Amino acid sequence: MGHVEADVGAAAARAFQQEWGRVVATLIRITGDWDLAEECAQDAFARALERWPRDGVPTNPGAWLTVTARNRALDRLRRARTQTAKYEELAVASLAEEPQEYDESGIADDRLRLIFTCCHPALSLDAQVALTLRTLAGLTTIEIARAFLVSDETMAKRLVRAKNKIRNARIPYRVPPGHLLPERTVAVLGVLYLLFNEGYSATGGSELVRRDLCTEAVRLARVLAELMPDEPEALGLLALMLLHDARRSGRMDGAGNFVPLEEQDRSLWDGAGIAEGCALLDDALRQGRPGPYQVQAAIAACHATAARAADTDWAEIALLYGRLAEMLPFPVIELNRAVAVAMAEGPAAGLRLVDRLEATGALPDYHLLPATRADLLRRLDRRVEAAAAYRQALQLAGTEAERDYLRLRLAETAGTADG
Repeated sequence: MGHVEADVGAAAARAFQQEWGRVVATLIRITGDWDLAEECAQDAFARALERWPRDGVPTNPGAWLTVTARNRALDRLRRARTQTAKYEELAVASLAEEPQEYDESGIADDRLRLIFTCCHPALSLDAQVALTLRTLAGLTTIEIARAFLVSDETMAKRLVRAKNKIRNARIPYRVPPGHLLPERTVAVLGVLYLLFNEGYSATGGSELVRRDLCTEAVRLARVLAELMPDEPEALGLLALMLLHDARRSGRMDGAGNFVPLEEQDRSLWDGAGIAEGCALLDDALRQGRPGPYQVQAAIAACHATAARAADTDWAEIALLYGRLAEMLPFPVIELNRAVAVAMAEGPAAGLRLVDRLEATGALPDYHLLPATRADLLRRLDRRVEAAAAYRQALQLAGTEAERDYLRLRLAETAGTADG
């Protein structure tokens, strides 16, 4: 029985990762109530854990969860005494309809409606991104808080304010008409990129990569690129995701340990994904309107198309990061530029930039800042300082895979197995 329960638990976990956004987006469209949608979706997943061990995992878990959540919402609306009679009549009638076939294209449209609703200009950019990551992708408040480098409490309040704003301002649940699409583009692209990043470099837990989030972000980026064919940044973002995702198989070894880029087995990379990403980048650049995602895709292409780590054009990458820093003056970009400069001009040149960035206090809880500093100090044979920086990075790292890698580096640097 233990094996059966384990299998059902794994199926339920997969269903949550794959179906949460679909279920919530459908319920929001039907009820217009964000909190009710999330609560009923959560109830449906809890019911799955109760029933699937007894009845078996359904052939279509997503449809089962959607119907269960819809029925739960119907019960809640029937019992609610605060709803107006007209609203209850409309909502109950809608919920009582036979559920639609679980058509992938239709569900994708629901998710895009959800993204564009979250990305309404009445909301702050941070609120737009956070709300979509919570509602569409099912990320926890803790995961989103780490992505934004803020406290859990701050993020929880931000999410509540965003939902209240949508309700009180009666923001419509729809993909806006064509003439309004550009003003939403920046936020929508930001949502998808943070979703992909949370999958590609998870902020917590035992897994460095959450493939479900990467896959979802790429799928939504494809739909968005089709919806906005004349927006080069949509193409640039899709290219960037594909170029990163193509290297995914090389990032972990057989034991689940993190493998840095320069040590990865490039034969494991997805050549078709790299080719598609480069082709999309070319299409975007031909439109003559370069933007941050296109520049980042160009950087990713420099890495992905180098046959060996030694062949990487670090001088070009440093120049591209300089251009990117002009577009987006963010400290993380400056840190990446410092790494590129270190590779192109030597670790001392890179360390000067890292020290300058550290002095600003801009990234106090970002583990890659002390990790980068540690690596540069190690390359300069300043081992005592390097070990101290590795210990600092260990305290800040969010995943076990990252901590294992840092412990290994610390042991090599300090000559012991401490940390």
